[in-house]
Amino acid sequence: MPEEFELPPVSLVSFIELNSPFYPKFSKEDMMRYLHYFEMDMDLNLKALSMGQKKKVFMSFALASNTSVLLMDEPTNGLDIPGKSQFRKFIASGMSEDKIIIISTHQVRDVDRILDHVLIMDNSRVLLNESTVNIQKCLLFKETDDASLLANAIYSLPSVQGHSLMLRNLKDEESDINLELLFNATLSQPKLLIELFLKNDK
Repeated sequence: MPEEFELPPVSLVSFIELNSPFYPKFSKEDMMRYLHYFEMDMDLNLKALSMGQKKKVFMSFALASNTSVLLMDEPTNGLDIPGKSQFRKFIASGMSEDKIIIISTHQVRDVDRILDHVLIMDNSRVLLNESTVNIQKCLLFKETDDASLLANAIYSLPSVQGHSLMLRNLKDEESDINLELLFNATLSQPKLLIELFLKNDK
């Protein structure tokens, strides 16, 4: 699913009739269910939709096609805040063991709660390729003004609470992954991150 696309000036029903035969596992029931997450239905004319609405329809069709691999490029661009919340529920509902959804995005905060694997690249080089479970085992993410923690941080950024920190997870603590922090740390210290994950695998 590309970031930018055009939809023909036809009804959604006609669009589905024309395009669904290319996808043997396409499900009209799934399409209706995914549209429901965006508070939309099948009675639509694509020409009359805003760009954000067209994106929601296209994403619903893509997920309802039930391909084994789905590529999504910047899927949350053009969505408002409620739309981004709907998107997370929509993606979570379409996940299954026999489906891989690859999301390419710079808007990491829009998708951080629905990922199970993180791939960070820089100029075609893979810098990080780890499951979210492994990242949480190896690293600890905290918001704090504690100077002693700041001194031991692998990477930090100023925040309202003092600093956002990425630390070694020495006590098997649980924390939510801060993807923005992880991304910046990986770009600035790729060798250190590789060493940390290699040690964690042993």
